[in-house]
Amino acid sequence: MKVIDHIKEAKDTLFSFEILPPLKGKSIQSIYNGIDPLMEFKPKFINVTYHREEYVYKERDKGLLEKVSIRKRPGTVGICAAIMNKYHVDAVPHLICGGFSKEDTENALIDLQFLGIDNVLALRGDPIKTEATFKPEVNGHNYAVELIEQIQNMNKGQYTLDDIHLEPTDFCVGAAGYPEKHFEAMNMATDLQYLKQKVDRGADYIVTQLFYDNAKYFDFVKKCRDIGITVPIIPGLKPISNLRHISFLPKFFHIDLPMELSTELLKCKTNDEVKQVGIEWGIQQSKELKAAGVPCIHYYTMTNSSEVRKIASELF
Repeated sequence: MKVIDHIKEAKDTLFSFEILPPLKGKSIQSIYNGIDPLMEFKPKFINVTYHREEYVYKERDKGLLEKVSIRKRPGTVGICAAIMNKYHVDAVPHLICGGFSKEDTENALIDLQFLGIDNVLALRGDPIKTEATFKPEVNGHNYAVELIEQIQNMNKGQYTLDDIHLEPTDFCVGAAGYPEKHFEAMNMATDLQYLKQKVDRGADYIVTQLFYDNAKYFDFVKKCRDIGITVPIIPGLKPISNLRHISFLPKFFHIDLPMELSTELLKCKTNDEVKQVGIEWGIQQSKELKAAGVPCIHYYTMTNSSEVRKIASELF
């Protein structure tokens, strides 16, 4: 079932979450261990992130260096299929531009359709560690809007690799939004225009980057509506759970922490203290968002669902 249909049929705010594929060498049980504690809250869909392969240089004879591809995590498509088979819940794979040619993208979408996966979240993706800026694959996409356009073309039966019309796909497409602006955008106004382009090309809904100030989400939604973006906008939340997050999250995600939250975090001396503050803040955020009638609250659990479980137990 499509995410957009889940939202249309819902009588209350939905619960969903996002997981990170495990590191190479771990079994599928490590995924189930993170999902099992959250199933009591009846998630309508579960997102699965995609991580690009990385490269290392190995020294060969005569001092030559060979660029070798390494893959640290198992495939998103396989994990989505396993989740749907075990839990009978819709899985939403992330599909990115980085590392994919148009042919690769088409083949991935063909596999997803074959498996009965109805949803994708279309993202540009981040640069790999060896790149200062994002570089598309040869014959790949520079931007998420181009990826969305390819998906919608396939929904019309227009495939990249064939001149003839084939069986249309029927994907529901999600896109990312940034309540505090994408760090590469010149300003908020241009960032919103780029987002509108993604919706105009066929994005069915928006999931936001994580944030800790609900006022910024509400302002973001208003600005979206003011320029004609009418699709559902799902807030994304991530509980702060350790001392490292205090500096890492603002730096990596280019977000601000509200003064009230930062004041409490600076009092913390241990990870347990930070975790408790994060849970209490997440409950407060979630209750306000739910009271405002948001379509769904999407939690970034990544590899640990314990904090999200405590938050969800107060709301769902």
